Amino acid sequence: MIILGIETSCDETAAAVVRDGKEILSSVIASQVSIHGPYGGVVPELASRKHLEYIIPVIESALEKAGVSCEELDVLGVTQGPGLVGALLVGLSAAKAMAYALDKPLIAVNHLEGHIQSAFISGGIPENPFICLVVSGGHTALYRVDQDGGSRLLGATRDDAAGEAFDKIAKLLDIGYPGGIVIDKLASGANPEAIKFPRSRFEKESLEFSFSGLKTAAANFIRIHGPPASDSACSGDGSYTLGDFAASFQEAIVDVLVEKSIKAAQQCGLSDIAAAGGVAANSRLRKRLAQEAASANFRLYL
Repeated sequence: MIILGIETSCDETAAAVVRDGKEILSSVIASQVSIHGPYGGVVPELASRKHLEYIIPVIESALEKAGVSCEELDVLGVTQGPGLVGALLVGLSAAKAMAYALDKPLIAVNHLEGHIQSAFISGGIPENPFICLVVSGGHTALYRVDQDGGSRLLGATRDDAAGEAFDKIAKLLDIGYPGGIVIDKLASGANPEAIKFPRSRFEKESLEFSFSGLKTAAANFIRIHGPPASDSACSGDGSYTLGDFAASFQEAIVDVLVEKSIKAAQQCGLSDIAAAGGVAANSRLRKRLAQEAASANFRLYL
C-alpha cells in the first residue's frame, strides 16, 4: 500500500510518500523558519499564506522523489488537527481536492497521533501497551497507548508547552528561533546546575505539567541580574554566562519531563516508554531519558 501524507498544522509544509507504513519513499519539507524568526515565534497569518505558496510544489516534489504517480497512490492522509486553523485548512483543502479528483480514500489524522506513531518508523512498535511523551512547541502530554492504537491522556500541561517555554525565553534573550534548538546548542558543555530554577511538580502522583512559572522565574532572573555575559569565564561580579543560563533552564524542563515519564510507566505498570514531537529531539532530554529508562529497566523508543 502506498500512502501520500500531507502536513500543514503549523509552520512547515510537508508531504511524504510511504509504502506499507514503514518504507519512506520520500519526505519533503518546506520550512518557514527564516520567515518567522524575526518575530521569535510563528505568525499564523504568514504561515497560512506560505502554505498556500508551498503546498502544490511540495506535493509534486514528494511524488517525483518517490518515483510514484498520483494514480499509483492507494490512500491519502492529512493532518486534521490540532493546529493553526488557517494552516490546517490549506493542507486539508489540497488533500480533499486530490482525493476527489483521483477517487482515492482520504484519512484525516490527528496531529498528536501522528507524533506518537513517528517514534516507531525506524523500529518496531512495542508488543505491549506503552507510555508516550508527546512534547513539542504546542503540546506537552503523557499518553498510555494500547495495541489497538487507542490512547488515553494521563496528563498534560496546564499552561505553556515545553517548546513554547524554550521559544519565549529565546526571544527574551534575542538568541534566535526556534528557541529549543538554539538553547540546546548553547547548553552543550555548560553547567546545568549554575542557576537554581524552579520545577513545577504538583501533587505527588500528578502527571500534569506547568512551565509558566519557570518561564517567569527565568525572565525575572534576567531582569534582576541583567543580560548574560559571554560564554567566557565569569568575571566574579555576579555575572553569568549565556551557556550556563541555557543549560540551567533546559535542565529544569528536562528534569520534569523525564521524572513524569518514568512515573507514568510505574503508575501504569508498563515497561515501554516512547518520546515524540519536536522537543523530543533535544539532546539533553534524550540522554536523560536513556539513563533513567535503563536504570528502571524500561525500554525506550526515540
